[in-house]
Amino acid sequence: MLLSPQMSNELLGLPWQFLAIGLVLCLTVTALGFKRVEYFVSLGYAASIAVQAIVFPLLYRDTIRDLALVQSGLLLAYGLRLGTFISLRRHVPSFQKQQAENTARGAKVGGLLKIAIWVVVSLFYVLLFLPALHTMSAQAGGLALASVPVGLVLMAIGLGLEAGADWQKSRFKKQNPSRFCDKGLFSVVRFPNYFGEMVFWLGVWVSAMSTFRTVSAWGLGSLGFLGIVMVMFGAARRLELKQGKSYGSDAAFEVYSHKVPILIPFLPVYSLRSPGVSKR
Repeated sequence: MLLSPQMSNELLGLPWQFLAIGLVLCLTVTALGFKRVEYFVSLGYAASIAVQAIVFPLLYRDTIRDLALVQSGLLLAYGLRLGTFISLRRHVPSFQKQQAENTARGAKVGGLLKIAIWVVVSLFYVLLFLPALHTMSAQAGGLALASVPVGLVLMAIGLGLEAGADWQKSRFKKQNPSRFCDKGLFSVVRFPNYFGEMVFWLGVWVSAMSTFRTVSAWGLGSLGFLGIVMVMFGAARRLELKQGKSYGSDAAFEVYSHKVPILIPFLPVYSLRSPGVSKR
């Protein structure tokens, strides 16, 4: 290990010096966004998680083992799966129109705004990964990892939900390109991939709960998870509005959207529209 356990926890229980390494890693890979703006939050996102899941276990190679190693493996699997899905989706005909719209919007983004997006998303990806870094640091310091098993279960469930939802929707759309997907996981919740994303990052956060020793650790360690929850609710709302325009005249979709919860299974919340926003 490059740094001692004492050094890695010297300030308020946080591995501060490794945060700088994480930021450099994320800034490097998210620089893809300067080629196409959407890469800041797509391929750049996937690559940021994957590269941190490779580099940090190497830095803790003398102490990382068992559960912490499994967690790093799940984070690497998450990044690789997401990156592969995004890359393959670019060649799907039904997605090409949306891709063209994203490219057109991105072309209007100025240089200073691109830099701001680059820095903000990179910081966000560091914060998302931070609980896993806490786990590695705690293990290096000989601390118990009581909450890690529960976190790993949640991570595995979330990753499975995301992968399953993406596979089911891709398969459905090949056979029904103009119809909304209401089969499989989509019969339980309208956006199971977004729900799976939240469950995965909840697992990352839960895994580190037993390692948080200070208010700063709890605060910074929770920011990434709270941020991804906000992002997923915002994404679900945008997609709901888009689906309303595409399928609003379809009686079957009206029944579906009033019957199946929008983001959290079994929670009777069926819309995230702002008051006064028309359904169609």
